[in-house]
Amino acid sequence: MPSLRHAGRGAVTNPGVRFDSKVRSDFDDGWATLTQEVGDLPRLDTTLIRDSTKSVISWNTSPDIGFDRAVNPYRGCEHGCIYCYARPTHAYLGYSPGLDFETKLVFKPEVADLLEKELRKPGYVPQTMALGSNTDPYQPVERTLRLTRSVLEVLDRFNHPVGIVTKSAGVLRDLDILAAMARRNLVRVHVSITTLDNRLARVMEPRAATPSRRLQAIEQLTRAGVPTGMLAAPMIPALNDAEMEKIVEVAARAGATHAGYVLLRLPLELRQMFEAWLQEHFPDRARHVLNLIRETRAGRLNDSRFHHRFAGQGVYADLLSRRFARVARQFGLDEHRRELSRDLFAVPGETPARTERQLSLF
Repeated sequence: MPSLRHAGRGAVTNPGVRFDSKVRSDFDDGWATLTQEVGDLPRLDTTLIRDSTKSVISWNTSPDIGFDRAVNPYRGCEHGCIYCYARPTHAYLGYSPGLDFETKLVFKPEVADLLEKELRKPGYVPQTMALGSNTDPYQPVERTLRLTRSVLEVLDRFNHPVGIVTKSAGVLRDLDILAAMARRNLVRVHVSITTLDNRLARVMEPRAATPSRRLQAIEQLTRAGVPTGMLAAPMIPALNDAEMEKIVEVAARAGATHAGYVLLRLPLELRQMFEAWLQEHFPDRARHVLNLIRETRAGRLNDSRFHHRFAGQGVYADLLSRRFARVARQFGLDEHRRELSRDLFAVPGETPARTERQLSLF
């Protein structure tokens, strides 16, 4: 199958939806018809699709994740990061995890109103809300739709703690809200930095902010009093892993207060997609990269077991873990983080008198 490589897009394939009862297989008849069809493909524009969901808080009970709830205003992500573990979730919507994931974006126009309704439910107990756990809340479409900002406005009014993960400098557009929440110990931001090499970043995450813009975001957030960490995520063997120490160092000098890393994960369709991407962009080292990944995943390209999926196992994985621990300690990014406040949570409009009247019924 010829490459579906498009300028400004990450994936070079668009695999079928794994839930479909019928599977299409492209076949080269020897007359170069496949190559001709691919060459005639139009430019891939981004399509926005409304989501009519009636709930927006996603709950999980995973023992190796530090949060139990999340809000994702968008499904799919225009950043186009080839390694994104969220790509296979697009199949639940009937779309391909490949090019569809970065060109067919599903957005939730009522996300703020729905979130407020859920926070107002009797018996709701606040814990840190994750924002950006699946797709980036500050991907380019946020500039116009401003759904992430609307979510923050709700959390701010409720004094609800929130943790944000992004690889976009667009987070600075909400600095007014974030700084105000930080003064009440209600927010923490993590900025993901995978490489300091602009060329590699452009190929690996084509529509995300440049590495320098992300470092500037860390600096400005920290200067505004917003606790900001960095994530060296993901680390890809023989591709960006040699940069780990330098990434942590420059992030620390920019003001990052804590750090983390994740080893590359390749669930479901992502295995074949990543392999095709490697062959397209790094044919000279593709085999070596894949072999190293298998070393960390017990001979496979992925290991989905809890407590194994983020760090891997084996000699290479252990070495990566020790390297990160050393450099984080060196730059003071391994200190225990203060828990975000939950005691300030309050439902707007409710008064102590109202609560007492409710309790007097029992």
